[in-house]
Amino acid sequence: MEIILKEDIIGLGYKNDIVNVKSGYGRNYLIPQGKGVIASPSAKKILAENLKQQAHKLAALKADAEKKAEAIKDVALCIAAKVSVTGQLYGSVGVNQVAEELKKLGHEIDRKIITMKEAKTVGDFVALVHFHKEVVAEIPVKVVAENAPVEEKKEEAAPAVEEAPVAEAPAQEEAPAEA
Repeated sequence: MEIILKEDIIGLGYKNDIVNVKSGYGRNYLIPQGKGVIASPSAKKILAENLKQQAHKLAALKADAEKKAEAIKDVALCIAAKVSVTGQLYGSVGVNQVAEELKKLGHEIDRKIITMKEAKTVGDFVALVHFHKEVVAEIPVKVVAENAPVEEKKEEAAPAVEEAPVAEAPAQEEAPAEA
């Protein structure tokens, strides 16, 4: 069954795309929810005419999507999660956590346009943000153990603290030797 989509549906298609779906999915979900219409010959002609008239609007939407993608081009996320001894996560890291981390960094992105294979282990993953059907941004996501970043910071801070007293100690020793 051919359907003309009325809105973006991740995993199926984008607004104004003509897609083939199973009859039950189209008849029982897409059409009643207003997410699509049957792609009859007359509906296809109307769609073609509408796309001609809206070409400049679509170009503006694409340009806006490219600006948003450019803004998050250099973003890399590091998400801490509870991990078992074997390296398995308690639960998983998915698009909700990615959207929350992006929001903390000042990028308001709807979780519905983000796709990612759920992370169930520690490691590196890639989240895709679908701003437009032709504009997709990749965000590297590193999943680490909850305690790992804290230990690294302590190790970095400890040598700095040790160096400072060592530098002061000779100065104190020299002062009594002069007196």
